[in-house]
Amino acid sequence: MIKFLDLQKITESYEPRLSAAIDQVVKRGWFLLGDEVRSFEKEYAEFIGTKYCVGVANGLDALRIIFRAYIEMGVMKEGDEVIVPANTYIATILAITDNNLVPVLLEPDMWTYNLDLTLIEAKITSKTRAILIVHLYGQICWQDKLLEIAQKHNLKIIEDNAQAAGAIPSCYKGQSVSSIQLNQTENLDVKGYKRSGAMGSAAGNSFYPGKNLGALGDAGAITTDDEELEQVARAIANYGSVKKYFNDYKGLNSRLDEIQAAILRVKLTRLDADNQHRRKMATFYIENIHNKGIILPRLDNSRQSTNNCSRYLDVNINDALNHVWHLFVIRNGSRDKLKNYLEDKGIQTLIHYPIPPHRQKAYPEHSHNHLPITEKIHNEVLSLPISQCITLDEVKEITTLINCFKG
Repeated sequence: MIKFLDLQKITESYEPRLSAAIDQVVKRGWFLLGDEVRSFEKEYAEFIGTKYCVGVANGLDALRIIFRAYIEMGVMKEGDEVIVPANTYIATILAITDNNLVPVLLEPDMWTYNLDLTLIEAKITSKTRAILIVHLYGQICWQDKLLEIAQKHNLKIIEDNAQAAGAIPSCYKGQSVSSIQLNQTENLDVKGYKRSGAMGSAAGNSFYPGKNLGALGDAGAITTDDEELEQVARAIANYGSVKKYFNDYKGLNSRLDEIQAAILRVKLTRLDADNQHRRKMATFYIENIHNKGIILPRLDNSRQSTNNCSRYLDVNINDALNHVWHLFVIRNGSRDKLKNYLEDKGIQTLIHYPIPPHRQKAYPEHSHNHLPITEKIHNEVLSLPISQCITLDEVKEITTLINCFKG
């Protein structure tokens, strides 16, 4: 059996540092809003390139609180519109509607699965206040054109960075990545360069256990360069309180705890090397899956098939930095048959995601939307096993089985 994600194996790979970090917190006896959280906030902000990081309970809360903070700041009000990809996980939409804002669903690019930026301006109205981009499956959704649109229409760019921790855009504000060298045991030396979660006005980050940077429970963070947003968001996450027992806002209880922060600090030091392992496994899939019925992932910066992409195996990874392969997603017209075939052969797979948000019972008001690209994607996608601990032999076995599939 090859698990879709072997969390036990991943956790063991960080030992004994992980257990030592947890033990230190337990012995210290301080479990909320302490040194571990403050240290992680500082280290993660430095890692991705923002001034501020606010630890919260989970990724959904991170996005919810960003919108709530903008409302408290007078930047948005109930009934305002937020442009968002239609094929995202429902949490992205929940963060909008939970604040009585209106999601405007846009089709994704058929090949990258990220928001089709060419469709944005046609959907902007007098009520539009933000564009919520999702770095889906681990690939950055960014072009400098996006920033130009936001500035032209005075819109906030908010990033859902739940799946792309550590990714670096191939170009940001005209600055290109060139010859960044990766040490296999340490993180990249890219201080001063923006990663995903640092490119827009603010970002919601998720550290759910299965993510590239995962806690051992729920955890999340808000990242931003906006000092006012940081202060308001931090207060909202702590009962609306800036000073204990003094409540400026009708807040929430959404705090990153000390144990999860300590765990994340250990894992953060290895994130670039872990992501590079994912790139190598993804490259093997792409170079060796030859079944004509399988549609393989494509990198946004090329918009072309990457079947001949051995250069992405090199330590000098350049353009491939914009994808950290949280998920390796293929498409097939007989997806359910393929999934059953692989499960019969002992290969676990998942579907990300079987039902788009506008077809969920939770959102009957959006069921009228005509979104054929989104629906086609959701009917065909299948996620193959990939992680920082999957072996090349396992990936070879999966590849062989897929090449033998007759859909």
